[in-house]
Amino acid sequence: MSISFRNIVIVGNPDDARVAEPMVLLSDHLKKAGANLLPQAQISSADLVMSIGGDGTMLYASRLTRESGTPILGINRGRLGFLADVTPDELISSVDNVLDGNFTTDSRLLLEARLHRKSGDDVVAYALNDIVLQRRETGRMVDFETRVAGQYVNTHSGDGLIVATPTGSTAYALSCGGPIIEPQLDAVVIVPVCPHTLTDRPIVVSADQSIEVTLLQRDETKAEITVDGFSVGDIKPADKLRISAANSRVTLVHPPGYDFYGILRSKLFWGRDNRKRDV
Repeated sequence: MSISFRNIVIVGNPDDARVAEPMVLLSDHLKKAGANLLPQAQISSADLVMSIGGDGTMLYASRLTRESGTPILGINRGRLGFLADVTPDELISSVDNVLDGNFTTDSRLLLEARLHRKSGDDVVAYALNDIVLQRRETGRMVDFETRVAGQYVNTHSGDGLIVATPTGSTAYALSCGGPIIEPQLDAVVIVPVCPHTLTDRPIVVSADQSIEVTLLQRDETKAEITVDGFSVGDIKPADKLRISAANSRVTLVHPPGYDFYGILRSKLFWGRDNRKRDV
């Protein structure tokens, strides 16, 4: 077998029983195929990262590869899993196809979140899925204002706001009523979380436009910013959150037969007649 990817890093949680077994199986198989397995510290020298787990592991792998641009192959051992499309039953055959050069690649949009603080202590983080403003430690709503490309959009009241990539459109944004966006589109969806006004609806904008979010003054207002599920800190009324397309992107590797709509049908149970149940 000719190997398209010689130097490989495997990312996964060995303490998870669902992950540990396929990690050992995959490691042994790759060594027999002639691949060099590198530690995570050498990820910048890798030709490919193989992520074993759920979408959380894929997001972790995307953070590791942001600067190097190393492509990622996702092997699903999680629950829902929209990102990792290789199933355990197809593990060896899919990996062999990829090593033999039989694969496709998929370039995914990354978002840059830049939290400008009045104190000058700015924070920068990058999201493959989403950037979220959310209320914290209070039962009160938060008020905030959004602008796109410098133009005023709306003043919102509610639990927060999600700004998601097409990749993240099937994550938190979907549960808040946002649309599913094809991964190939350079678009961003802005989704209010539990808005006070029912007419405050999701909106899709071009990824080449910057988005600015400002928290408004309100008694006992407490809110924070999370990026791909990780908190990057509190946002205060004097701060500004600016979101734009990052200069780098994430490259995903897919084995033969990858079908985005097939994944949607499988995960969301589309095309099934729920009226027909086994007795």
